[in-house]
Amino acid sequence: MRQFYIITNKMKDKELAVTHEISGYLEKHGCICYVKEEMPRGEHQIPSKAECVLVLGGDGTLLRAAREVVDQEIPLLGVNLGTLGYLAELDLKTMYPALDCLMADEFKIERRMMLSGSVYHENKIVASDIALNDIVITRDGILRAVRYNNYVNDDFLNTYQADGIIISTPTGSTGYSLSVGGPIISPAASLLLMTPLAPHTLNTRSIIFPEGDKITVEFGSGRDGRTEHGVAAFDGDNRVPMVSGDRIEIRKSRRDTRIIKISDSSFLETLRKKMGNCYK
Repeated sequence: MRQFYIITNKMKDKELAVTHEISGYLEKHGCICYVKEEMPRGEHQIPSKAECVLVLGGDGTLLRAAREVVDQEIPLLGVNLGTLGYLAELDLKTMYPALDCLMADEFKIERRMMLSGSVYHENKIVASDIALNDIVITRDGILRAVRYNNYVNDDFLNTYQADGIIISTPTGSTGYSLSVGGPIISPAASLLLMTPLAPHTLNTRSIIFPEGDKITVEFGSGRDGRTEHGVAAFDGDNRVPMVSGDRIEIRKSRRDTRIIKISDSSFLETLRKKMGNCYK
């Protein structure tokens, strides 16, 4: 690789010191490096000749970048400038050896499945988007439970009286879903994971579905049948308003995210490191 594009979260690299170090190192070795601070979605003009996107920040920055570049099919490599990250493989200690590997074409590319979601209001699509981690459907405003009617391939599955529903990919299983009791799934898998948020029952568990299934979540009514307002959030970023009676249909996306992997460490090794060796 000889041409790079850097997206930087300026909140984590305020003076762009790390950004300029990386770009200077690459240019010193004869590479071309384009530098951009993180911007609102849709404003990155990534050069067509770019072979790799270096993402400086954390998992949130990488998630936004993944949705930005998915149509261009450019691989991503994350440099974690925060505290805990599963997607960003590198840190400041491993950054320069990894750049050497990139320039020598010594790396692998992992494909991560994404989700595609379409929100319907009065049976008409009002918004569609994709997500690498998860799509979260939850109430908006006052803290109270809402009914969520769930269907799989148009067949009724169940109803949750809960704060929300998380539909995640294997990549997203170590994110929001994990924090509310969902299982950890290898990112090499291809499936859909449904996890309820604070369900009003004692025996509710996450449910795993094959990659080819379509999951529909209908945003139901509140207590006494009142109309409620909610939101469908794609990777915690793009938020689409919903009201009682609206639904969102979620499938595996035909597009995927390409993550560059430098080290030979397995998912389990990474998991032990990130979670403080509690899985030894």
